[in-house]
Amino acid sequence: MEQRRFGKTDHMSTVAILGAAAFGNIDQKTTDKAMETALVHGVNHIDIAPSYGKAEDRLAPWMESHRNDFFVGCKTMVRTKKGAKKEILRSLKKLGMERFDLYQIHAITNIQELDQATMTGGAIDALTEAKKEGLTRYIGITGHGAIVPQLLLEALRRIDVDSVLFPLNYVQYGLPEYREHAEELLRQCRKRDIGTMVIKSITKGPWGEKIKTYDIWYEPFTQPNDIQKAISFVLSQDITGLCTASDTDFLPLILQACEEYSHIPPDKQEEMIINSSKYKPLFNV
Repeated sequence: MEQRRFGKTDHMSTVAILGAAAFGNIDQKTTDKAMETALVHGVNHIDIAPSYGKAEDRLAPWMESHRNDFFVGCKTMVRTKKGAKKEILRSLKKLGMERFDLYQIHAITNIQELDQATMTGGAIDALTEAKKEGLTRYIGITGHGAIVPQLLLEALRRIDVDSVLFPLNYVQYGLPEYREHAEELLRQCRKRDIGTMVIKSITKGPWGEKIKTYDIWYEPFTQPNDIQKAISFVLSQDITGLCTASDTDFLPLILQACEEYSHIPPDKQEEMIINSSKYKPLFNV
């Protein structure tokens, strides 16, 4: 599988980053099978959070035996320094680790949350302190929702981070405003040598009134050819890698698509974006 440099961290991350949100509602046996699959495919980067149900408990046995095989990123949804520091320490203890490779402010969705996290006494102070204390090597920020590219651009004006994580897919790029800000975010990250991770790569649209048939909060593409197109589009952008979906049933298909990725020329990307009008973007600006 292709590896790309994760910004100023200099880590060569596989383009598939294991999204441990998939471990939140499954048993240890199913988790073990997914981890074995990831190792077979050479995945070397994991994304996890205490908000992902039982994910930390499920991953802990693997960190005991395979800690050196993975660049491990964790994150907090707590916005205060005191609360975020407490969560950092709790996650390290649960996972049986001495330090993270990356720790992030997680899921910023509006300017008020960004203000809270980046003010004096906010979560950013906990992350900066943790980095100085050796509890994490690098720090980052993630966002979620319709205005996340703008929010993360504003975050980059306020704080110094090593990574960002946000949603990107060709259906979402059908919204010109979202695309414009997302592309500017990627340009700024390249300029500042910031690692870039993508979520929601195989999103077809919101579930709406449909019955959810997978443990994923958006409706995903399910056919191998459609997944390949979606993955190849995302990896054709100037990013480090993409997080795998929150249902382990999709893991083999996503890993295969990452391995079989080939760059989509700009004109073909434009065709995909235009043709995506038959779908509904997950986030409306």
